[in-house]
Amino acid sequence: MAEKNSVLIDGQVVPLNGEKSILELTRKIGIELPTFCYHSELSLYGACRMCVVEIEGRGIMASCSTPPVPGMKILTNSPRVQRVRRTVLELLLANHDRECTTCDRNGTCKLQDLANRFGVKKIRFGERDLKLPLDTSSPSLVRDPNKCILCGDCVRMCSEVQGIGVLDFNGRGSSAQVTPAFNKDLAEVDCVNCGQCSAVCPTGAIVVKDETDRAWAAINNPEKLVVVQVAPAVRVALGEEFGLPAGELVTGKVVAALKRLGFDKVFDTSLAADLTVIEETNEFIDRLQKGERLPQFTSCCPGWVKYAEHNEAEYLKHLSSCRSPQQMFGSLVKKHWATELGKKPEDIFVVSIMPCTAKKYEAGLPQFTTDGVPDVDLVLTTQELARMIREAGLLFDQLEVESFDTPFGFTTGAGVIFGATGGVAEAVLRAAHELVTGEPIEQVNFTEVRGFDHRKEATVEIAGQEIKVAVVHGLANAKALLKELKEGKVHYDIIEVMACPGGCIGGAGQPISTSPETKKERAKGIYNADKLSQIRKAQDNPVVTKFYERWLEKPNSHAAHEALHTAYVNRSRINGEQIQLLTSKQKEQVDVAVCVGTCCYLKGSYDTLNKFMQQAEAAKVTDKINLYATFCLEGCEQSPAVKVNNQIINGVTPDQAEKVFKEKVLSKLE
Repeated sequence: MAEKNSVLIDGQVVPLNGEKSILELTRKIGIELPTFCYHSELSLYGACRMCVVEIEGRGIMASCSTPPVPGMKILTNSPRVQRVRRTVLELLLANHDRECTTCDRNGTCKLQDLANRFGVKKIRFGERDLKLPLDTSSPSLVRDPNKCILCGDCVRMCSEVQGIGVLDFNGRGSSAQVTPAFNKDLAEVDCVNCGQCSAVCPTGAIVVKDETDRAWAAINNPEKLVVVQVAPAVRVALGEEFGLPAGELVTGKVVAALKRLGFDKVFDTSLAADLTVIEETNEFIDRLQKGERLPQFTSCCPGWVKYAEHNEAEYLKHLSSCRSPQQMFGSLVKKHWATELGKKPEDIFVVSIMPCTAKKYEAGLPQFTTDGVPDVDLVLTTQELARMIREAGLLFDQLEVESFDTPFGFTTGAGVIFGATGGVAEAVLRAAHELVTGEPIEQVNFTEVRGFDHRKEATVEIAGQEIKVAVVHGLANAKALLKELKEGKVHYDIIEVMACPGGCIGGAGQPISTSPETKKERAKGIYNADKLSQIRKAQDNPVVTKFYERWLEKPNSHAAHEALHTAYVNRSRINGEQIQLLTSKQKEQVDVAVCVGTCCYLKGSYDTLNKFMQQAEAAKVTDKINLYATFCLEGCEQSPAVKVNNQIINGVTPDQAEKVFKEKVLSKLE
């Protein structure tokens, strides 16, 4: 060895410098080992065995989970390693639905790519003989268990990064599957439709629900005026689908492509984001002056809103009542602009191009429908738009740029930065000082809330009062912040939450990328667009001013609330049957139901249920109690939830179970 603190990789001396795994070390010297279950943002799993290397004296080892030790002699492509990799690939392919030509991930599938890379032409182990049903229940995603290779990426993403855990392994050996809790469909559990599971799935087992056929049908319907809005994050990502660098601003080409596809009007969601800034800032100032419902949470991310509705019902009154920019846009088009055109709302078909899969869910909510007409008729992701452009045969990189149409095309930098984590908070800060003091703010960059730290904080002084701001992205980080709020460890006045890592630029509807650098380049592109904007504050947008004059009266007026605001629903339950565990044989009986839905289960309701059974047996009252495990408790506010007769008791954690059982159950039998 040339150096003591080094290893030998394929005959090359490689010094060690704190690398945690052999995989990290090989990438450092330009060797890309194949992986399925390895993801830089997730915990180590080491299940797929594709990244194996041969270590002298130790044999075949997984490089992702094996730390380098000085003196190791490592071979990354020995005949033995080659045989293992090809065998692993054959086994995966044998249990995988190989209808590649009709798969949404055809061309971007890692399994397909590695089979080609390692020259797997024949598969010795036959084909899958069991066809499992597709789960198409979600408005945002399609889950195909026949394509799952059990890499666990979706399980760890949902649990570790999003803190939700609606997916997990079920069964053992050849019967193992990845499924939602109790083998239910995605629509029946606490899935927030963020789609991050699909963003890390390497094989197309979970993909974005494709609705491009509906878009084509609308475009080809002569009775419809088809308008489209484009979210800020799309302009820094769509180019990746056509070979352009991540973060490159392709706004003009996006507009040109949409017009060539046949959309009648092409608008910018950033204008509605400017409206969101005005409404949300005025709402915040009112709360701050009254000292009520603080901290105020942002509400433009439907994944976060649905998470709060499922898991944090006590904080729903703290959410801003503002609709998301997508829904503000749809509402203005259908309620006001249609009237000016002399058209009925149903004559206009509104399409959104979004980086976000949860927007599909949001557009279908009943509160965003008036007399059976939805404000937004269809949501397409960046991926789906790329598919339409290819289908139409457009050469995207050669398109001449075009501009957005009026009146929903004039935007500011404040609306554009909504696309990156911290953008909403920064846009509000740009407006708050001026709205409170009446004096324009010269410094519009609030860099403290930018970047990819899990939590960002800033303290801003407005008219002599300190405003504390927090920004989190990724729902597990939001969950941790909420825990600290409940425990009184932190205090904030306004909190921005984005469900997806990096914010909208990292939405699951964006072009697939597993590199953190891609998100950073997209964010850089967003802030470059802000710099290039002639107007960078939402309150300076003259079109927004005209909208208030013509349609909305003033910020937070009754007219503005009718068009731009909403309310929230406690969804802390999942639909399903009851499982009876103890059956009363007495006339005098007590009904006890313990929720084991996903959010309650994750907070210990299964242990609570077991303790209730133990308490009943110890007190010898098993014949006097009807004890159920249930998936549906109406009106609960804090998990785990228990229902005794008609009374719902919130927060019955396992350590509270004995006390609650004695006070609420046994007392009724005395």
